[in-house]
Amino acid sequence: MKDSEALRIDAAPVDPLSSAEGFGGFLPLIIIATAGGSILFGLLASSSGEPLLLTVIALLAMFGTFMLFGIAAGHIRLGARVSSSDLLKAAIDAQDEPQILATADGTVLYANAAVEGVLGRHEAGPFSALESLLTHDAAGTQAFFRLTRAAERGEALREDVRLRPGLEGRPAWLRVSVRPFPAPEHGDDVSARQRLLSWQILDVTSEKSEEAQYVERLEASLAAFDIMPAGFMWVSGDGGILHVNAAFEQWLGYQAGALRGRNMGLAELAGSEGFRLLKVMSGIPEADQRIIDLDLTRQDGRIVALTLLVEPIGDQGAHGFTITAINRQTTGLVERGQQDVRASQFFQSAPFGIAALDAEGRIANCNTAFMRMVLDGAPAQDVLAAEALCRTADPEERLRIEAGLAEALTGRGNIQPIEITAGAQREFTRRIYMSPLAAVQGGAAAALYVMDATEQKALEGRVAQAQKMEAVGNLAGGIAHDFNNVLTAIIGFSDLLLQTHRPSDAAYRDIKNIQSAANRAASLVAGLLSFSRKQTQQVTVVDVGDVVSEMMPVLKTQVGEKIDLKIQSERDLWYVKADSNQLYQVILNLVRNARDAMPNGGKLTIKTRNVTERESQKMADVPGFTTGEYVQIEVADTGTGMAPEVMEKIFEPFFTTKGVGKGTGLGLASVYGIIKQSGGFILPESEIGKGTKFKVFLPRYFVEDGEEVETVLPQTIAAAKRDLNATDLTGTGRVLLVEDEVDVRHFATRALRRQGYQVIEAADGVEALELMAANEGQIDIVVSDVVMPEMDGPALFKELRKRNPSIKVIFVSGYPNEAFRETMGSDDFAFLPKPFSLPQLAAKVKEELAK
Repeated sequence: MKDSEALRIDAAPVDPLSSAEGFGGFLPLIIIATAGGSILFGLLASSSGEPLLLTVIALLAMFGTFMLFGIAAGHIRLGARVSSSDLLKAAIDAQDEPQILATADGTVLYANAAVEGVLGRHEAGPFSALESLLTHDAAGTQAFFRLTRAAERGEALREDVRLRPGLEGRPAWLRVSVRPFPAPEHGDDVSARQRLLSWQILDVTSEKSEEAQYVERLEASLAAFDIMPAGFMWVSGDGGILHVNAAFEQWLGYQAGALRGRNMGLAELAGSEGFRLLKVMSGIPEADQRIIDLDLTRQDGRIVALTLLVEPIGDQGAHGFTITAINRQTTGLVERGQQDVRASQFFQSAPFGIAALDAEGRIANCNTAFMRMVLDGAPAQDVLAAEALCRTADPEERLRIEAGLAEALTGRGNIQPIEITAGAQREFTRRIYMSPLAAVQGGAAAALYVMDATEQKALEGRVAQAQKMEAVGNLAGGIAHDFNNVLTAIIGFSDLLLQTHRPSDAAYRDIKNIQSAANRAASLVAGLLSFSRKQTQQVTVVDVGDVVSEMMPVLKTQVGEKIDLKIQSERDLWYVKADSNQLYQVILNLVRNARDAMPNGGKLTIKTRNVTERESQKMADVPGFTTGEYVQIEVADTGTGMAPEVMEKIFEPFFTTKGVGKGTGLGLASVYGIIKQSGGFILPESEIGKGTKFKVFLPRYFVEDGEEVETVLPQTIAAAKRDLNATDLTGTGRVLLVEDEVDVRHFATRALRRQGYQVIEAADGVEALELMAANEGQIDIVVSDVVMPEMDGPALFKELRKRNPSIKVIFVSGYPNEAFRETMGSDDFAFLPKPFSLPQLAAKVKEELAK
């Protein structure tokens, strides 16, 4: 600081330049007046001066009048002007507080008279006096350093500094402030030499003394809180404990001061429900409604029974709330016996709601569980029970509730429980039990008991849905089996007719239409069997990533150009065990549904990834899901989305939201059945206007050490037909055909004979054994149905193997291959699912005979 340049002016001296500037305004007027007077006197000396004299006198009179009015109004002032610097110096000198004007580089421009009175005189100037006064200890030295740094940077700063004790006539505390003057316009590049600062020094000894007294009083109050026989706690709006007295800490099992030093919330002591209840109570205007008996958890895990009074802080608890507590277990604090204390503990800690009603049907008393379960935490005292229970009830429910309450209040028993809905979205189900109480003068007339039935209702709904789906599936499976026999005959005879007609024949197109309709019917039957989980599966080891990649061209054709299709496949996907052709149908059905949900285009994403067991545990609460290791296929679209009521029915057969003729309602039903039959799980997620996402979880297949894995890719029906048509299906051999359905047997016999085979027909298993005995050693292969009268396929198989262990057998059936093999206890046979065509039957027989 450049104190040597400091000046102190006791009075503002007269500035000659300023005086000249004030006088310079009148100098031209004086010159003009002098010249005019000379001319005037010259004219007066002439003979013709009298008229002119009168004119001049009139003008002077007007000018004089104008001057008088101007001086009176203040527009004309006579005298020297005072400079702005003199005014500033006079204003600073008039201040009682010390003030210093300086530049940013420390040059003192002016210091008023009060500076010397507070800081004392110093040879080097006022800044040196300030430094010697403040820097007697580390705190003062640091404060002075921060002030000087702020001054150099042109920043504002204020510091309160305690002075050295024992200085006579000096204050004990000083508040030193530095503040820059506003920079002039276009003065962004002002140098430190030109930037002005104002230093102000205030005596704040009395203010600091008052603060010290306030702290002492506060500490005394807190000490009184600590020794009072009641607990006190201050809780913030978000549940944090800001202050707690020693008595409260002792009741909660903490050492004095230990709880205050921890970052702890009220929810850790009262539970989340207890905290929510106390917060709601803090907003209740009536004080008698803010008293509650509540159990808090001690540090050692035990509970302590307390009576709590909740008081809001600020407008409706804007700054949190306080809790004043009385320990009911402390003898002498309340006039309650041990039995009353235990009853109160039972009442408040019960996991179900309890409420006592007076004779008018008002709630006289209730526990916290009742308030939480029925009124969402709001107080219930003096509220009519009918109003509390009927908040979300429809008219029919209200009548049942009012009738039940009337019976309870009149002393009638055996009242059937009533279920009500609660919650903002009516998402909870509560079961209400009503019971009359023995009439006691002034006592309760009835009691209400509330149980949470939300999980039970949800479980009942899931069981009912599962039973419904199972019943529909069994029905569909039974019907599908019979239909398969009919369709086998239709498709088979169509193949025979097509072989006897040329494409140019008039009947050829009709036969093709019959065959096409039969194939569509077969697809519907396959959908029913998929839903009922009774579809024939050819289970193999499958790489889901390869399946999705192979499907890319087909999927692009399906979605069209308006939809942006993206496939994201994770590396090193685990294997799954499933039917690759059915998995193909699952993905295709989901993609088609996504396409239909985006008529104006959108984005369709297919993702495949591994899901670890740890990650799957996050879905443990999803009904029907079992934790484990899975491969996930996710199909997500940005379409219209589905409403919750639609989501509940999407997997039901024949349910569709599409127009007439645009959907069978079996797409998602078959997807559901295939995934369930494969041991997997499907989880739909959807939101109106945002899109839908299907997550398919297939169990991981663990490859044994040394096992060679050969994955199988799906083969579409069209590709399979092309392969069969290009294959030579002729052959030789003697076939025993066992089928109870006449139409199917006749078709199969004709089909095999046309390919060169000798066929022996049997209507059931008993006849087949007789024919085998009559043609012993001459039968090359047996083609048999599974379900037949008298002797079915499995029984026939066992008898045939007893007589000829090497006999080849092909079973044809509409039931699942895997389930059939488990029933047989063997896999030493071939399987052909119904319905089958002529080429499929001939190819299967030729394949088995070639082995």
